Amino acid sequence: MACGPDSREDGRRLSTLNTPAPAKINLFLAITGRRTDSYHDLVSLVAPLLWGDMLEVSLRETGFTLECDHPDVPAGDANLVIKAAKAFAAAAGWAGGAHFVLRKKIPAGSGLGGASSDATAALKALNTLTGAPLDDEALAKVAATVGSDCVLFLCATPVVMRGRGERIEPLAKEAYSRIRGMRVLLFKPGFPIPTPWAYARLVADAPRGYVTSGRAESRLGAWVDTPGLSTDELLFNSMEKPAFAKYPALPVMIDHLRSRFGITARMSGSGSACFALVNEDLAAVQVEAAVREAWGPSAFFVESRIA
Repeated sequence: MACGPDSREDGRRLSTLNTPAPAKINLFLAITGRRTDSYHDLVSLVAPLLWGDMLEVSLRETGFTLECDHPDVPAGDANLVIKAAKAFAAAAGWAGGAHFVLRKKIPAGSGLGGASSDATAALKALNTLTGAPLDDEALAKVAATVGSDCVLFLCATPVVMRGRGERIEPLAKEAYSRIRGMRVLLFKPGFPIPTPWAYARLVADAPRGYVTSGRAESRLGAWVDTPGLSTDELLFNSMEKPAFAKYPALPVMIDHLRSRFGITARMSGSGSACFALVNEDLAAVQVEAAVREAWGPSAFFVESRIA
């Protein structure tokens, strides 16, 4: 949604834009091996949510600056928003600048894609504000250079990711209809899980922690092609094994919620956030109380839906 004093009434292009930066969950995540470039290959079904951060982008003559309402978020070149802005300017041959205001809701170290979503929101907003100098293909190439998860956020609907995350395919229409609008409970303990640590543990345990690409594609394909399979038949995450070994609070909570409420929860990405897809009758306040009772006041909890 656009805002700002220049509302096109004088024929000028908008100079300020507010754009959402949604969180994501990995309904299916199979790490299939390590690449020669030190990244990992994967097969994943990723769904954006209707909840996340918000980024305001205001054009200026030169330079890129960022302010954020969360004190722990870096505001300089270490932030992916600034990296994305510079990558966009280089690819588009654009000499302008922008000021970014980031309103942060997605916790860091959660596996919910916050930093990547913020960066992609910056790319999309800058492309819109500057008259769309990059087409979809060019924008995707820029996003892939910023971060492995960035490309998926160019789509507003669930996608299947392959490669290191740069190969994106929209989820088939029929399969999408089975998860669209599903109610999601997100919960996270007070501690994060650094993504580099999680992948390093996979490498140390190789090849036991990897799933063959054939098995990954077979499981994902079976769910996509079989309308009668429940979503529980799809849910899987390779990253749970190393995370659960070091952080037993996660599997204990998942088991507790299953036994108490009959819900199936999984970790998203490399963690530490987990999610549960629940029916409309479940009282989320009771689940939240159980989470906070076990994990204490630092626990994070929010309800959303799949976009």
